[in-house]
Amino acid sequence: MAKDTGTAPAPRAAGEVRNVALVGHAGAGKTTLAEALLVATGALPRAGRVEDGTTCLDSEEVEIRQQRSVSLGVATVEHAGHRLTLLDTPGSPDFVGELRAGLRAADAALFVVSAVNGVDATTVQLWEECAAVGMPRAVVITQLDRPRADLDEAVRSCRTQLGEGVLPLQVPQRGADGAVTGLLSLLEPHVEAGGPDADRLRAELIEGIIGESEDETLMDRYLDGEELAVGDLVADLETAVARGHFHPILCAAPLGGVGVPELLDLLVAAFPCPVEHGCPPVTRPDGSPAPALACDPDGPLVAEVVKTTTDPYLGRVSLVRVFSGTLRPDTAIHVSGHGMAERGHPDHDVDERIGAVSSPLGPSLRPVAACPAGDVCAVTRLASAETGDTLSSPDDPRLVPPWDLPVPQLPVAVEASSRADEDRLATALGRLVAEDPTVRLDRRPDTGQLLLWCVGEAHAEVLLERLRTRHGVSVTTVPVRVPMVETLAAPAHVTGRHVKQSGGHGQYAVVVVDVEPGEPGSGIVFEQRIVGGTVPSQFHGSVEKGVRGQAARGIEGERPLVDLKVTLVDGKAHSVDSSDAAFQAAGALALREAAAAAGTKVLEPWCEVEVVVPGEYVGAVMSDLSARRARVTGSEADPERDRTTVRAEVPEVELLTYAGALRSVSHGTGSFGRRALGYEPAPASLTAVPA
Repeated sequence: MAKDTGTAPAPRAAGEVRNVALVGHAGAGKTTLAEALLVATGALPRAGRVEDGTTCLDSEEVEIRQQRSVSLGVATVEHAGHRLTLLDTPGSPDFVGELRAGLRAADAALFVVSAVNGVDATTVQLWEECAAVGMPRAVVITQLDRPRADLDEAVRSCRTQLGEGVLPLQVPQRGADGAVTGLLSLLEPHVEAGGPDADRLRAELIEGIIGESEDETLMDRYLDGEELAVGDLVADLETAVARGHFHPILCAAPLGGVGVPELLDLLVAAFPCPVEHGCPPVTRPDGSPAPALACDPDGPLVAEVVKTTTDPYLGRVSLVRVFSGTLRPDTAIHVSGHGMAERGHPDHDVDERIGAVSSPLGPSLRPVAACPAGDVCAVTRLASAETGDTLSSPDDPRLVPPWDLPVPQLPVAVEASSRADEDRLATALGRLVAEDPTVRLDRRPDTGQLLLWCVGEAHAEVLLERLRTRHGVSVTTVPVRVPMVETLAAPAHVTGRHVKQSGGHGQYAVVVVDVEPGEPGSGIVFEQRIVGGTVPSQFHGSVEKGVRGQAARGIEGERPLVDLKVTLVDGKAHSVDSSDAAFQAAGALALREAAAAAGTKVLEPWCEVEVVVPGEYVGAVMSDLSARRARVTGSEADPERDRTTVRAEVPEVELLTYAGALRSVSHGTGSFGRRALGYEPAPASLTAVPA
């Protein structure tokens, strides 16, 4: 982000604030619409991306180069006496973490649907996510001026796929060539220019709005033929939208300015303010109950970090939604972070002092004197705060539970490109994890590889680009190694003899062991059945230590031995030359002899997975799993959510690319989780020992 000396909108009462997330699939035109809204409010001089990227919402190098959003873009502007914060969310399923961060900071969601492509499965899934948390929603159909745009079909698609309460608020005016030249509001009493279809739509709209009205006489007056005042309808429209029971459809051609003023007016008039939307639940940092919050600038300070970036000049910049109290520059705050330790975000409770407080306009920051409850701002100089952390008063710390995040399932093995990069890599990865809670960092002890767990391939590409451009570290990716193990193919009865005489004190240890394959998951089981003290008791532990050490090292290559039962049955010792080291060596040798006598078989790790997809994609998921050597163990349908959970057992090596494959076969609507299941014999194609 760049520092801007421009004037920020003045803080306003929470009732005059609107925080709106723009939601929709990639390519629907969210960023174009957002920039048109900024131009209409005077925040930007013109629409489109400028050469240096300093005034467009897509500010990362990868966003400007590829012309797609990969992170949450934020801009705060003024319109009709209200402070309006637009949160432009990415449309790709790979960046759903940024989407959910935008929803956490917002009080309503504006779904952007292309008049060319209509509603896709991803949009439906996002709509259902918002419905599940009671997020008020509206729809705007964009790209009306594009070739192949079909507004009527887009409206039908919205009403069919997004459920009840989705009704158009406007009908288009068309020129002689059929192009959309303007819009007619269905709230107005005279829409004859729209034709008979407009009369029907207006009737449906009014009935939908007054169905939510608290004025019980309104429906009777309407049925009696009374012409209802537009002001009354707008007031009830706001109530219906705020309750999440009614979802108006608007239209816009942003590049031509059609529908943009009307959309701004609707956002101010009909979308809920922070007071109406309410605050998330809070606890004390130790988990004990805390009083419920109200959106009150004089209340206890509770804010949440919804996005973290690193600026080369400003350092760490935190985008913050203030739920209660007022956040002021250069004040002491308490930072609490809990519940994401498994992702590399350790729990912490620390006191810090914030730096400047600013109002964001894309990558630019405009200093403000304060950020009251209900507002969104950017804060600098927080050293420990990460995305998802809570900011509160040091005298009365609170904790907001983190929002649901996708579990990253795509592992990417990374290595520093040079010694200089290696020295900076750990710091850069720490910052990367602090910025993006959907990332998990893992150093696998069995392979030694450093793994970045990502949501998908596009997510991985962006993370690697950020390491290079934002943190100045170049890395290379290498194939992810799935750890194979071995076990004995059959039982063996062998002798391990470690005898060395080279003058002076020698080494003498002989052990006789029975070795047999154990039950899957049993590990290394060591027992002794020595009779007559042929191996003195003080050396039994030495033999076990030698066996376990050899099993961990493996017989050859990098494959440890697992699931063995080793029984010490006999042996010999020397009163002078026997020692702990000698019997460790004899135990290790005995295990090598057993492997040579009985042979070994290579095992690969398997996982139990649960795949959740809409019912229409179950067949494709089953077919893909079958091609991955999976064993499908069952499925369970949820008709209310139109989701089916497929359970299967899958080799781990087949899951290395499954995140992308599932994305493809389910059109971005599927998700899956995994847990380790154990080891099973591997096919010959996987058993070659790495060079």
